[in-house]
Amino acid sequence: MARDGAATTGTARHGVSHPGGLRVLLKLTWIELKLFLREPMTIVFTFAFPVVLMFVLGEVFGNQPGGSNERVFGGLGAMNYYAPAYIAVVTMSVGVIMLPARLTDYRSGGVLRRFRASLVPIWAVLGSQVLAALVLGVVGSVLVAAFAALFYPVHFPDSLALLAAGFVLCSAAFAAIGTLLGAVMPSPRAAQGAGLMLFFVMLFLSGASVPMEVMSGTMKRIGDFLPLTYGVDLLQGAWSGGTWDWTAAIVLIGIVVIAGFLSLRVYRWG
Repeated sequence: MARDGAATTGTARHGVSHPGGLRVLLKLTWIELKLFLREPMTIVFTFAFPVVLMFVLGEVFGNQPGGSNERVFGGLGAMNYYAPAYIAVVTMSVGVIMLPARLTDYRSGGVLRRFRASLVPIWAVLGSQVLAALVLGVVGSVLVAAFAALFYPVHFPDSLALLAAGFVLCSAAFAAIGTLLGAVMPSPRAAQGAGLMLFFVMLFLSGASVPMEVMSGTMKRIGDFLPLTYGVDLLQGAWSGGTWDWTAAIVLIGIVVIAGFLSLRVYRWG
């Protein structure tokens, strides 16, 4: 994890130690992107892990519809099922692993107190984290889609516009969750540990890795309470069918509103 001193030095060097609205937000976002990309965890869980796991699943299931996979993947080829699911996984990895650790590191290292003393608004600090997460999510999602298109005969998304809208909504929901974790966790290690635990629970119980059709009733009931379940449903509907799952969208919007509100209420400057 990048040290807070480096973050503070970078911030001062780029001249964002004073209020300035949108300009400050954009400068902070640019600095955050560079700091995120110095983190091995970012590279692994945002760019490498989803592609590697998709390769394994693709080699196991192939991408031919019908046959023994007919019931499991709803008549789709496996990669047409997994490609949109792993776009959702990318947004989750940035939100629940990277953001909480960064925000708790800032707080425990006194960086937030320096921001506050310089009159940088909290919305700009948190907003820069969310925007940086969105950019990283775009890059990771493009890698997932490009891998699926290059090595398997996946079809082009039925609605690129709905897929993009679903991606933004998923990114916002997981960024809100990650920001809330960063607000309540006592240390970067605790935040990263909690984020990793959530990541793997959601990865295997949300339909992103193990299709819901082969899960037990207990696993399905747990999955009903996991945000990634709704992200997967939303993006799969846009990819294969060009439909908008309003139930999934409403759940994710609720997460954005509730987790975002709580984050602003409980976040401490130091």
